Amino acid sequence: MSVGYLLGAIGVMAAVMFLLRATPFVLFGLGRRPPRAVLYLGRVMSPAAVAMLIIYCMGGVDFGVWPSILPEAIAVGAIVLVHLKWRNMALSVFGGTLLYMLLVQFLFRG
Repeated sequence: MSVGYLLGAIGVMAAVMFLLRATPFVLFGLGRRPPRAVLYLGRVMSPAAVAMLIIYCMGGVDFGVWPSILPEAIAVGAIVLVHLKWRNMALSVFGGTLLYMLLVQFLFRG
């Protein structure tokens, strides 16, 4: 891949992200309150996306083999505990990912 291709891809992703973030303000204005359905979706979409990500990531795990699921089980448990304590989605996801990577790299080497 060339540098131009990568910069173009980053530019497209940045433009799409900007448009997605700006759309509610364009549609509903700064002074108006969005409809209840939009407020509801804003409240439930992030947790739903994280739940789907966890389900997707756990898809390749063989739950019949106990020791091999230990890093995943510890990481998911840590994600839940961190989120219940601090209610910060980014901290939960990044902290759980970091913990999982440390576990598989240093404690549960294949």
